[in-house]
Amino acid sequence: MGQLKRDLIETEQRAQRPITLGDLAVIGVDVFYWCNRCGHHGAAETGPLVGAHGPDYAVPEIGSRLRCAGCGAKDIATRPAWLAGADTDD
Repeated sequence: MGQLKRDLIETEQRAQRPITLGDLAVIGVDVFYWCNRCGHHGAAETGPLVGAHGPDYAVPEIGSRLRCAGCGAKDIATRPAWLAGADTDD
């Protein structure tokens, strides 16, 4: 396989990887969580999560390490809290 093809494949794989806690920490975005059992939801600061799990932990996977404060379930969905700081004056 030629170097050009290897570089192209590496670039495509890098673009398809899930966002990590480290990525969110750099841009200052929290992690939004949602309990699939009781609906409890909120945003967790990224800094403590990076400290506990490391910067390379994928955001969609961090839910498996969390427990709901409302009902105690471990069925938590997570994603970046992109709109947490958005202006909603429409």
